[in-house]
Amino acid sequence: MGIINSWEWVPRDCNLERIDPWRFLGLMRNRNIGFVGDSLSENFLVSFLCILRVADGGAKKWKRKGAWRGAYFPKYNVTVAYHRAVLLANYKWKPKHSAVSAQDELKGVYRVDVDIVADEWSSIAGFYDVLVFNTGHWWGYDKFPKETPLVFYQHGRPINPPLGLLDGFQVVLENIVHHIQKEVPKNTLKFWRLQSPRHFYGGEWNQNGSCLFDRPLEENQLDLWFDPSNNGVNKEARTLNHLIRKAVQGTDIQVLDLTHLSEFRADAHPAIWLGEKDAVSIWGQDCMHWCLPGVPDTWVDILVQLIHSSFKTG
Repeated sequence: MGIINSWEWVPRDCNLERIDPWRFLGLMRNRNIGFVGDSLSENFLVSFLCILRVADGGAKKWKRKGAWRGAYFPKYNVTVAYHRAVLLANYKWKPKHSAVSAQDELKGVYRVDVDIVADEWSSIAGFYDVLVFNTGHWWGYDKFPKETPLVFYQHGRPINPPLGLLDGFQVVLENIVHHIQKEVPKNTLKFWRLQSPRHFYGGEWNQNGSCLFDRPLEENQLDLWFDPSNNGVNKEARTLNHLIRKAVQGTDIQVLDLTHLSEFRADAHPAIWLGEKDAVSIWGQDCMHWCLPGVPDTWVDILVQLIHSSFKTG
């Protein structure tokens, strides 16, 4: 952990201050911050809560309004919480019922209603003053293989011709952005966090992929790892980022780009240090989430400065 945190992101031509928890909660008094998305948003939230808790000894766990995890800071009347919605859209498992030939490997499908938001965040409009959205890590064939694929629905009916994963991702993005623009109040500060890069070397998470590195990558190594044209294991971050930027263009949703600074940090994932016996043999190395303290603390510093400047000017 000491080695991981001996490295610090220093942005070019600007000053990135470390968060002052007391000052920040004072700025946010009587306001709330919500994260909506996959487990990397939870990673982000946990970093945030660990930093903020020192400013309010009376902080309490908070899990209302569909939140998966969060905290309430009574001294400042501030709530910071995470809503788990890995696709952002509503999806549910539909097992196969019909008898088919033995060659058919389909076990069932996951129905995704592209025009219906997940229940976990359907009732939060108006509660949060700052919202940070993300989705991406579940949009892969490692999560939804051909035996259990995603099938996309709109207006209650299957979309025809059926959409592949990337096209489905794009349609979900368009619908979610439309929902946010229509349902979330204009004065809510909205961010869409771009992808958190993975660092699997030698294979996917379920194919013995590894990240036992003791130092960050060099800048000249990044394209080899992440450029989609190289068709590597970790190419999806930049591919999805392109589609996300396109979807939020022309809206009041700000892009929170934490991808590039995180691409360097192949050394900062839990890897084999998962805290549970036999976890690696069951799940493989974790080269997706981040150790804490670690990289997400820098994400917090960046988000806090953006919030501070937005409230200051707005």
